[in-house]
Amino acid sequence: MAYLFTSESVSEGHPDKIADQISDTLLDNFLAFDENSKVACETLVTTGQVVLAGEVKSNTYIDVQNIAREVINDIGYTKGAYKFSGDSCGVISLIHEQSQDINQGVDRGEKEEQGAGDQGMMFGYATNETENYMPLALDISHKILIELAKLRREEKEITYLRPDSKSQVTIEYSDENVPQRIEAIVISTQHDEFDEDDDAMLSKIKKDMKEILIPRVIKLFPQYVQELFNDKITYHINPTGKFVIGGPHGDSGLTGRKIIVDTYGGKGAHGGGAFSGKDPSKVDRSAAYAARHIAKNLVAAGVADEVLIQVSYAIGVVKPTSISVDTYGSSKVKLSNGEIAKKVAEIFDMRPASIENRLKLRNPIYRETAAYGHMGKEPRTITKIFESPYSGRIVREVELFTWEKLDYVDKVKEAFELN
Repeated sequence: MAYLFTSESVSEGHPDKIADQISDTLLDNFLAFDENSKVACETLVTTGQVVLAGEVKSNTYIDVQNIAREVINDIGYTKGAYKFSGDSCGVISLIHEQSQDINQGVDRGEKEEQGAGDQGMMFGYATNETENYMPLALDISHKILIELAKLRREEKEITYLRPDSKSQVTIEYSDENVPQRIEAIVISTQHDEFDEDDDAMLSKIKKDMKEILIPRVIKLFPQYVQELFNDKITYHINPTGKFVIGGPHGDSGLTGRKIIVDTYGGKGAHGGGAFSGKDPSKVDRSAAYAARHIAKNLVAAGVADEVLIQVSYAIGVVKPTSISVDTYGSSKVKLSNGEIAKKVAEIFDMRPASIENRLKLRNPIYRETAAYGHMGKEPRTITKIFESPYSGRIVREVELFTWEKLDYVDKVKEAFELN
């Protein structure tokens, strides 16, 4: 019997995502001037206030207050009407030095013997239902909000948009787990005050979302996905009506509260650890990226149509305590999940330092991960500029989303004897 599955996304202007982006931008600045920085940085945003907290061990100093303000302005909170602005909000820093008790289990004389920064389990997932090996409902949800943000910044076709927004997509699947159609799309977008009454305002927003936004989103997908969009989709657009009060003025935001949006939209599994604000010695982040890298390369190599990787660690211990694989019965090789996991452990070195090296994680690459998902984006190289009143100006060329590269496909095919 066919079934429905739903995923959601939130915009870069959502309060929780503001917090994530501030935390990751602080991390980037620490890593830019000291690649060995140990950072665990949390952010709280609310009406007119930003609170920074956490633990840092670094040989550099950065202007955390100014960095937070720049992030807020970049997102689009620049007007007094929003009741939250990078130019006027208060910024309180409670960041302090990392506990030596934790650090002693991580740092070792030999880099390769670096212990895991915490215990826990991390997951990586991939499916061949999309070209970027992501779950389709989440991929569409992200792209809706990416295009909505572009329309907001363009200020041409739609001029009333504010930064805070959310989306949600429900897809009907067949018994064979193949997407059949889009059942429902939910879009809630913050907007300016309208001169006309609330009914006329809501009617215009609904019309613009359906006739301007959705056609732009459809064009982003290959034909087989475009065919899932039809006139039978149920749309819920600003279902509560007026949405003027939003952002941190409407709801407080915290780092790490959107971990399902950040990963696979509820598909696969999640170990519970957030990503943003954490340097790669924290396996909550680095091992989750490595697990995604494994899952994506396994699916791309043809080992299975769908793969979930779990890896676990003990704090201060070098080797993972377990690596497991679930192919959901979609395996294309004559091996059990346990046998596949054994081969995965032989192909991919999952020691924390090896993950950092393989995926180039000690670079300032994290601001770009902090909105619209950490997984499923295109790997690319960009130039970033960092300025510090204490350390000067630095220009860095960095490679983003290395865990999305299909650079192990040939090794996987060889190990599993696939043509």
